[in-house]
Amino acid sequence: MSETRKIAAILVSDVVGYSRLAGADEDRTLARLRALRSDLIDPTISVHHGRIVKRTGDGSVIEFRSVVDAVRCALEVQHAMVERNAGVAPDKRIEFRIGIHLGDVVEESDGDLMGDGVNIAARLEGIAGPGAICLSEDAYRQVSGRLDMAVTDLGPIELKNIERSIRVYSLQVGVPAQATPAIEATPKQRSRLALLGAGIVALILIVGGAWYFLAGNRTATTPLPAEAAHLSIVVLPFTNLSNDPAQDYFADGVTENLTTDLSRIRNSFVIARNTAFTFKGKSIDAKEIGKELGVRYALEGSVQRDQNRVRVNAQLIDTASGAHLWADRFEEDASDLFKLQDQVVARLANSLGYELVRAEAEKGGRSQIPDAIDLGMRGQALLQQATPTKDNNDAARALFEQALKIDPNYAAALADDARTYMLDYVFGWTNPQTDYDAKIIAQADRALALVPDNWWANYAKCTYLYHLSQRENEAIGAADAALAVNPNAAPLYECRAIAETGLGRFEQAKSDLRQAMRLSPRDPNMSFWIFAIADVELGQGHYGAGIDGIHNVVEAGFRTFIPYADLAAAYALDGRMDEAKSPLAEARRLNPNLTVKWFIAHAPNVPWTIEGLRKAGLPEE
Repeated sequence: MSETRKIAAILVSDVVGYSRLAGADEDRTLARLRALRSDLIDPTISVHHGRIVKRTGDGSVIEFRSVVDAVRCALEVQHAMVERNAGVAPDKRIEFRIGIHLGDVVEESDGDLMGDGVNIAARLEGIAGPGAICLSEDAYRQVSGRLDMAVTDLGPIELKNIERSIRVYSLQVGVPAQATPAIEATPKQRSRLALLGAGIVALILIVGGAWYFLAGNRTATTPLPAEAAHLSIVVLPFTNLSNDPAQDYFADGVTENLTTDLSRIRNSFVIARNTAFTFKGKSIDAKEIGKELGVRYALEGSVQRDQNRVRVNAQLIDTASGAHLWADRFEEDASDLFKLQDQVVARLANSLGYELVRAEAEKGGRSQIPDAIDLGMRGQALLQQATPTKDNNDAARALFEQALKIDPNYAAALADDARTYMLDYVFGWTNPQTDYDAKIIAQADRALALVPDNWWANYAKCTYLYHLSQRENEAIGAADAALAVNPNAAPLYECRAIAETGLGRFEQAKSDLRQAMRLSPRDPNMSFWIFAIADVELGQGHYGAGIDGIHNVVEAGFRTFIPYADLAAAYALDGRMDEAKSPLAEARRLNPNLTVKWFIAHAPNVPWTIEGLRKAGLPEE
């Protein structure tokens, strides 16, 4: 039987006095519990990205991707139960008690979870009072700066069949928070974090994007050193766990490359390699490092080589609270260590980059006096949606323009503002009074004049240019210029690929799109990249493959007029005229301006799609 060991946030709950309630009226109690699950509990679990591992009568074991999600879910349910129980006699109320722990679990092949992580959560649930939520210290540390309610420190408690005492915190739902000192990280907790960082290669990937993720999970209420800048981070030397000192070079290389990649993130402040390496081999509290270096985040990890495999673990730490914000594990073949090192750094950099933007946006959204960077991060988070919408795009633009009023030379906001106009043009949200060359190309060029390595500016230019007639080579030039600065920027391969598609360079386009997917396998734009490959298939006359690819992205949630228009064209090119009618109607519903003339003016150079749309019955004007 295969099994996987991992760190998870586990929530265990049950109904207080269930046997008494069932004994008094079993049918009614079961009916009420089923209704609560369908109307309240299961939807709330889904909203907060939880997975129901199993149910045991009135109890549940639920896995969450973070303690933050678990606590938010628990609070929402408990608050709702207070309202539902209003006016109900005390002896007839359904009340839940909940325990939450962050710890090591083993996931078996059938999805069941075993291990201390589950056992401790279950014991915490057992000591919780009616309507209460008990957190272990490991779990509490992740949310201590985010809670707006009273918390009672119950102190170390001996839990049944748990060999060590666990410090427990009880959340008092509905009681306002009082100011309390932050909880210090203990040496044992720090060592646990270090273990999670056993995937140093993964951390290297993170370095490219780790600072991004790190900022995303910081809260506005967490006290930070006055000198700590936005997106400030140190990449601590990765630990070599291979029992072979000769492998130190690989761990050191990961650290150096991550430091370099993170320094490319706009607005980042990254501690230099020479300073970071003064901490090599030392066990120092991340909070102390943050104070000494004036940084908000620390990235640490480890590398372990086992015969022909290399395992890398990485983790991101909030230096203000010592909280473990993110962790990942990476394992690959070690036949070419230097190539592997590059792959790990690139992949982690891309995925963490998106997460950091979301985190920084959340922090900025709560700031009472947002500065230009706060506003920029909030706008970027809106642009990261898998399926763009006009409302999100307009809201993002308003934030970027507000940032530019604060700092007219803020290059990142200039580039991102250009992106919003580019999206207007691509998705048909255009205004005839707008000069799109000025709003996109001129603004992007100004951003590049201020910060030459701002690759998002080149991305906006490239995407706009390949939508204009006979400007594909200019688009490729913009992408190439940015890739020369940052070869790990996955979206640049996408925009170059679409320009190549317009020039009939189909195999090169596929190669670039696959490279984007390798660099950022969890990218918010993945559905669009799959769609772009499907479009290449249509250009090559592979209609069946193109139709299958478009169906996949629509089912995945990419439902703008673009895939529906392409699907109608694909069916028509394949001679399946009846099947072309429905997607064509949906494309025209989503974009009432859609005609052959409009499509030619706004789409990339895809003559096969235009031919298919004509066959499908799209009006010329």
